[in-house]
Amino acid sequence: MVTKLITDRLEAGVVPWHMPWKTAGAMPRNLVSKKTYRGFNFWYLLSMGFERQFFLTFNQVQELGATVRKGSKAFQVVFWKMVESHNDPTKKVPYLRYYRVFHVDDVEGIDPKKLPSYDQHDQDFDPICTCDRLVQEWTDSPTIQQNAEYACYVPSIDTIKIPNPRRFFKAEEYYSVLYHEMTHATGHARRLNRHSKFPNHHFGSNDYSQEELVAEMGAAYLCGICGIENATIDNSAAYIQSWLKKLKNDKKFVLQAASYAQLATDYILGITPHETSETVVQSDENNPVVESFEF
Repeated sequence: MVTKLITDRLEAGVVPWHMPWKTAGAMPRNLVSKKTYRGFNFWYLLSMGFERQFFLTFNQVQELGATVRKGSKAFQVVFWKMVESHNDPTKKVPYLRYYRVFHVDDVEGIDPKKLPSYDQHDQDFDPICTCDRLVQEWTDSPTIQQNAEYACYVPSIDTIKIPNPRRFFKAEEYYSVLYHEMTHATGHARRLNRHSKFPNHHFGSNDYSQEELVAEMGAAYLCGICGIENATIDNSAAYIQSWLKKLKNDKKFVLQAASYAQLATDYILGITPHETSETVVQSDENNPVVESFEF
């Protein structure tokens, strides 16, 4: 069901992990809890392109004394957490459920006092300074080598190589490519050990495509936080069709990629996910040798 949701968006020409606006404050979130949606839910709701970012469950609508407009469309989101196993109380297993949410514009009768202001005051916002600060404040960053011929991450020496910023057509493109490689770097054995999950890194393989999708989604998320346009989406257009074909053959493809991308961005930003967050559990498998991840 979840795979079909994301596949339908791709077939409609919408790339869900492309941030359609610059304002970080427009990230989809629940109106009542104010929590930002994570993982798959974040990308899926973002792809709908709403001006206002709030959603509510049907029960929350009723609790607010409001009603859903007749004919309004609901959006399915997923949630899971670790719970005790019925068969073995010493073990925990993932518990998955999905439910429907409505966009705030499709709800009538909400007390205006409970609706936050939607005014955006970012005229003094300097996205380039913000981009630099994000890189500089990553305490566990790999070595970043400037003036390379192309962009890539080399796990064996834990180094990001990237061309001189002056070679990019736009400053935003430089940061977007850098964030792509930074997301790759979070998969190193000394960090999240994600690379051990995808042992086949030959170009075009399922594992390679999955890691590239994780990096692209992570870069888009970081660009959105910094308030800049995710310019890498044009450079990645050739990948979209191969991703789409693999989505239809692997029902876990999107959910895994969104979860890994969320873990990667949390790691770079220094955020520790809560146990109930929509993430994936990392294993202790040995990390294979990977030559490099090229953008």
